[in-house]
Amino acid sequence: MRMSKIIIIGAGPAGLAAAAAALASGAQIDIIDDNHASGGQIWRGGADHQKDTRATKLWQQLSQSTQVQFHFGAKVVHATKRDDTYQIVVEKQANNQTQIFSANKMILCTGARELLLPFPGWTLNGVTGAGGLQALAKAAYPVAGKRIIVAGSGPLLFAVAASLIERGAHVTHVIEQAKFGQLSRFALGLIATPSKITQAYQLMRTMHKTLETRYHANSYVVSAHASTDESAKKETTKEASNDTIKENTLACVRVSIQGEVQDIPCDMLACGYGLMPNTELATVLGCAILDDKTYPKVQVNEAQETSLHGVYCAGEGTGIGGVDLALAEGTIAGLAASGQSISSKYKAQRHKWRGFAQRLHQAFGLRDELKHLCQADTIVCRCEDVTYGQLEQHSDWRDAKLHTRCGMGACQGRICGNANRFLFSWEKDSGRLPMTSMKIASLMIACENDTK
Repeated sequence: MRMSKIIIIGAGPAGLAAAAAALASGAQIDIIDDNHASGGQIWRGGADHQKDTRATKLWQQLSQSTQVQFHFGAKVVHATKRDDTYQIVVEKQANNQTQIFSANKMILCTGARELLLPFPGWTLNGVTGAGGLQALAKAAYPVAGKRIIVAGSGPLLFAVAASLIERGAHVTHVIEQAKFGQLSRFALGLIATPSKITQAYQLMRTMHKTLETRYHANSYVVSAHASTDESAKKETTKEASNDTIKENTLACVRVSIQGEVQDIPCDMLACGYGLMPNTELATVLGCAILDDKTYPKVQVNEAQETSLHGVYCAGEGTGIGGVDLALAEGTIAGLAASGQSISSKYKAQRHKWRGFAQRLHQAFGLRDELKHLCQADTIVCRCEDVTYGQLEQHSDWRDAKLHTRCGMGACQGRICGNANRFLFSWEKDSGRLPMTSMKIASLMIACENDTK
């Protein structure tokens, strides 16, 4: 068992900021992340390789400190509280070993995941999440020369489009479901955060370099289609052939552009409807979860402490707000967890960026039309191939799980659970252990530790 003063789950902006803030206390800190480098999703590919100087500064400070130990490629599978300490079981991919970590304080910086909503054709080859395709492109997935439509909702669409264009993609359309009035009010609100105006201007410049990207507000994807209607109806055989691959590969997207339905040819569709906080670890630990009708998020006090003494949360887990809010909350959580005083400067920064987050949610609230795109045979749970028609027959999440296995596959409802929450207003079951699939050997170690 490895003992430390503070365990930080997540090495994104919030986690790095929390660790940096805690350094002055002299505390020994373990940072655990299931990615193979620091940075999380926002600074993907390593904090040390970012244009944002805040990322490189944090990485330099932490990587040179003897108080900090990073554990990359490490997946948290089990977590418990014993007396005044918190113990987590971690599976490490590099050496295929299981390790138990123990500390008096824990800071959860588990980030967020993309909200993917089903529509006819969303399982075709070539259809991805917006943030998902951006992550793939950053990891050297080839997009150069491909015609790509970026769709969904939120400022992330601009960042995704700009990132793809920089890598040689032809982003022909950006499709935003929010209406013009909402976007205008949001744009005016950026006066309160001038740095976001600069960021938006830079993204727009990148988007318009090629003079081929069209931006459409009050518009949304209706369906995606393969090469021909006939081929889309053919059954896929288990032995894949070139013809089968073609039949299941995206060829065009049907879009409602301000009420007018159009078919747009493309090679790829990157479609995502914002982000959802990752609250699974907080839930299994017993932290209070706040649901304000937008999404479930971890409830915290002024010191970023959850309802569980000694457990703090910072970043997207407390509500989607972007990198600036994550840095402010992470700093506050690190100071509080290490017993240091919290400067009013950081509280003011948090207040400022929480205001931005609130305006963000108001501007990009999802329209009701998105709830009615699925047909009876549209797959909603991709792990277990459960269709919309099957789910319609049930009254709640638990009933649907028992009768269809929806949410019982590899992702454990992390994708379809959020989709069903939007489609049917179903709330997922509270989290339970183990958090995800784990090796029998790891489960035995966790059980042995619990009985000691």
